[in-house]
Amino acid sequence: LPLCFPQKLWKMLESDQFQSIWWSEGGKCVAINEDLFKVEVLGRGVRQRVFNTRHIESVIRQLNLYGFIKMQRDFQRSASLPEFLAEEVAAAAHSQILYYYNPSFNRAHPWLLGMCKRR
Repeated sequence: LPLCFPQKLWKMLESDQFQSIWWSEGGKCVAINEDLFKVEVLGRGVRQRVFNTRHIESVIRQLNLYGFIKMQRDFQRSASLPEFLAEEVAAAAHSQILYYYNPSFNRAHPWLLGMCKRR
């Protein structure tokens, strides 16, 4: 039987084959480096494809359909101008990382995976 979307996602996260997607927040969130994911996962040939798409928007749509919510990253800003500018550069690099959370998708509780149902 083919794997459903959450199962494919889980296998990717547990594999050391992908650098563009990883567990974040102690295994409670999925982190995706958008640019690297487009090349590493969505840019694969037909035979090696993980998902039946080449578009990040389709993957995000699947995340939303399975109850994942996008998490915002908040950064504390420094008062001094040089520190503020350095933090802006770091935040810009960090902005291409997407974070998604689903209470039934938790590395420490793999048995909850079965509760990730399509809406």
